[in-house]
Formats: sequence, C-alpha cells, structure tokens
Amino acid sequence: MTSGVLGNTEVHGTPTERVAAAYRRIAEVDRPEVWITLRAQSDVAADAAAVEQRLAEGASLPLAGILVAVKDNIDVAGLPTTAACPEFAYTPEVTAAAIERLVAAGAVVLGKTNLDQFATGLVGTRSPYGAVRHAHDPELISGGSSSGSAVAVALGIADIGIGTDTAGSGRVPAALHGIVGIKATLGIIPAHGVLPACADYDAVTVFATDLDRAIAAAAVMAGPEARDPRSRNWPADVRLAAPQAPRLAIPRAENLAALSEPYRDAFARTVSAVTSAGMATEEIDISGLLDAALLLYDGSIVAQRYAAVGAFLDTAPAGADPTVTAIINSARATTGPGFAADLDTIARAKAAAAATLSGFDGLLLPTTTEHPSIAAVQADPLGINRRMGTYTNFCNLLDMAAVAVPGRPTAAGAPFGVMVVTPAFADQVAIDIAARIIGKDTAPVLIESGVELAVFGAHLRGQPLHWQLEEIGARFTGEIRTTDAYRLTALDTAPPKPGLVRHGAGLGAPILGELFRVSTAGLGSFLAALPAPMALTSIELSDGRAVIGFACTYDAAGAATDITSFGGWKAYLQSQN
Repeated sequence: MTSGVLGNTEVHGTPTERVAAAYRRIAEVDRPEVWITLRAQSDVAADAAAVEQRLAEGASLPLAGILVAVKDNIDVAGLPTTAACPEFAYTPEVTAAAIERLVAAGAVVLGKTNLDQFATGLVGTRSPYGAVRHAHDPELISGGSSSGSAVAVALGIADIGIGTDTAGSGRVPAALHGIVGIKATLGIIPAHGVLPACADYDAVTVFATDLDRAIAAAAVMAGPEARDPRSRNWPADVRLAAPQAPRLAIPRAENLAALSEPYRDAFARTVSAVTSAGMATEEIDISGLLDAALLLYDGSIVAQRYAAVGAFLDTAPAGADPTVTAIINSARATTGPGFAADLDTIARAKAAAAATLSGFDGLLLPTTTEHPSIAAVQADPLGINRRMGTYTNFCNLLDMAAVAVPGRPTAAGAPFGVMVVTPAFADQVAIDIAARIIGKDTAPVLIESGVELAVFGAHLRGQPLHWQLEEIGARFTGEIRTTDAYRLTALDTAPPKPGLVRHGAGLGAPILGELFRVSTAGLGSFLAALPAPMALTSIELSDGRAVIGFACTYDAAGAATDITSFGGWKAYLQSQN
C-alpha cells in the first residue's frame, strides 16, 4: 500500500513509512511536553508492519496506518496511565474500548499525551509534565484539557488525536489551532477505560485537521459497549441529515459579552458567511444555557470529580497541581440535598433548552472567548479558564452534541473556531451543517444505520412533499432508475403526484427517482400516514438492487393518465409548463 483514501482524505505512504515520517516530525518540532509516554519508534513500526501484513492478507481496515495520539487519561494496555500526575500512574492490562476499535480498524498508537491534570481545565498548563504550548506560537496556550492530543495533530505528527470532553476539552484546543473537534452525544463513543472526570458527563472526542478524517475515526469508535454502563446506541428515530436550508440559532449580542473583540468580529464575519452559504440565522437569548453551564464547577456536580480522584488527592501527592486540587477539593462542601437540587436544575434547564431551540436545526456558537498567553493564565489560572468555558460548559450537562470547526480567522489572521450544537443524537445534523460552514460540498457520514427509501414524485427534492422527508432527517444518497418493469401515471390528487406500478419485465420503462436513507422509525411514520392509493413496496432498481419505495394500487393507476414515456415525474411536470 503506497496510498489510500480515508473518507475523502488522501492518506499517503505505507503504514511503516508514515511511522518513520511521524518520528522525523517529532524530532523536528522538539515539543517534549506534548507527550507523557511516547512509544519507542521500533515498537510503533512493528505495529505498522502488522497492519501491512493484515492488509496483504485481505483484511478491510478503514483506518489502515492512521497514527493516533491518545490522551493520558485513556487506557492503552501496557502503557502507563498517569492523568498527568506521576504518583497516580498505573499500567492497565486492557485497552479502552474506543482505542481497541481504532486499532482493530488499522490505526497505530504513537503514545500517550499530556493534559490538564485529571482532565480539569481548558488551558493546557496544569501539568507537572509541563505546560503544552500552542503548536504555532509557543507563547500562547494550547487549550485543554486535551492539550497534547490537539497539538500532536496540529503539528502534523498524529493523524488523529483522541481526547475527552466534560467542559469543552475536545473543542477549545481545536478552536485555538484551527482544526476539527468532534464531541458526540454522550455515550455514543464508549467511555470504558477512561479515568472519569465527571462520569455522567464525560465524552471521548476526536481531533483532526479535516472533518472527513475526524468522522471516520468517530464512526469506528461509536457504538454500544457492554463494559460501559453509560454507553448508548442511536435511537430508532435518529436524524440522518440536515435539511437543504438549515435554520440556525445564534446568540444575541448580550450573550456574546464574554468574547474578546477580535473574536467578536470573527464570529460576526462567520455568521455572515453562513448566511451567504444559504443557511438562515436568527438571534435568540441563550442566557438559560449559559446559566446552566455554571453548575459544572460552581455547583455540586464537581462532587463527581472528587468521587473519581478525591481520595487520592487527599494523600497530598507531590505532583498534584494546586489549582486542580483546589477545584476538586471544593466538592467537600457539597451535600446530598445540594447535589439532588442541582440535578433537578439541570433537568429543568435541559427542558428549557429544548424549548429555546425548537424549530432550529442547530445552535451556532463561538467555541471559546479568547486566546490567552501562558503567562496570562499563570497569573490568573481560574478567571481565564472559567471565561474560556462560557460556551462549552453547558453542552454535556444538557446532553447535547457538538462539532467544532474553524470559523473565519481574526482580522490578524489567527484561528477562530465555532461550534454547531444540536440536541442529543442529532450529531449527523451538526456534521452536515459544519461541513457547509467550512465549504465542503459533501459531508462525511457518521451514522450508517437506516433504511433505503425510493421516491418518484411529490417527495422528490424541490417537490411539495419533500419537507416530510426533511422533517424525519432523511439523507439523500443519489438518483436511481427502476427496471423496465414499471409504468408511471399522473394521479388526480392534491398535491399532484404520480403512481408507480409494476407491470412485468419489459412492459414498462426505467423510471427516474431518488433514493434516501431514513431511520426505521421514520419509515414507520411514513407508512402509518400513507394516504390511499399510495403504498410502500419493494422496488426493483436498474442496478439489480431491491429497495422499499413508493408505489400505488393497480386500480388507481389504471384510472389515471399514463406518463411512462416521460421517464420520470419531473420531466412530466416540465412538459406541462
């Protein structure tokens, strides 16, 4: 293998060649603080050679030779897990489920990366292994807590970086580096083998320089896991696509008060570009979301952090970061009734958020507020960190998905990032919108489930009933033609629609239609609401496939005008103009 394609992204070189190039790059950039445990090149090269052998034996490996940097709060068998605290280190015998899945798909692990200790922070400076400097300006912070994984990607060492995200750690570093960060719905990527920060609100995340690669990795990692009691699967009514003209909520000006002036200007220009790309935007008040965000650190939820590592920190290990220790130890003041009250507040905030965002396909937000220097964060370790999580902290508390992508750069040319935030399980909607924001013609697919549905009339794109497909999140997959066994008629219905009926091989003509993928529940809703004389049945396609599609009863077609000669409904409609 000399090259390959990952999604729509070219992957050059054999796995062993890619490993050699990565280690040359590691030496070139000389950023030791990125890594807590960097594997010996010979060991990584041996793994790459094993991938090449699997390929030679005919294995299908969607991530063959992709190089992975793993945040050091995620277990990789045989490598120490430190969570950026040397005294906490242990060596797991079992690899985290998400990483297992990557390796099974052909990915190769380079090593374990630095982080804000115990995944507590958004700055990347809270580690005894050193502050992780920004990939392109070492005076600036990298963002955290998944700092090393993001920088390994931004420096061109790793193809993907795996992080975690409780308060924004999988999104803020992406924004500061102009790369992509994927934070799926909670539980979709299993957290088995991940040291908890807040166990109920932790997500495994992906960094990459492009959306296709990030989604390819996320798709491999996604899926239920028996070893993770919080893992989840896509629901039966999962939305598989954004509509053709998405409607986005954006914060009103008052909600953007935390933004630095360069970021405020960059966000305004990003919103302008979004509207120019055919997406509608409307300002809303997101104060309720921003208020909910405060519960992650200012409320009793911090008790989950203490439950994870508080007893260890009570032993006063020498390598404990004082800021992290103070945050986690603040949970000692929490009470059972206080925790219950905060859970109730979160439940109410979640319901209010659903009402606020009703009618929108997503919420477009700046990912973070500013890009401070390391010196500034050292001078104000709590205040700046708190401000940087303004727009990220609520997301997991309220069970929402987010895709972080580059927005328009600042006037000075610095990276600026935005997020598309959606309700739980609307991840594909967020991906589709994010793809349009960054100018991609085709969005990568995260969710492969669903049922193919063929349409031939009023549900075609641009036709009066197409909204029904968009309402259930149907995904267009391409144009199709039937075999020559079908005839098409113009039914006397409102709105006008055709009737497709099978007459037998050679007794009709190929009829043009469109194929969509819909959720199983979406297909059921179509069937339940189907008016006479329409029906859903198996349709034979010219390429030999058989798919579910719209047809009509034989008697209704017999009483209608035959329009088979037009080859499709749109051609017939054009003939009537």
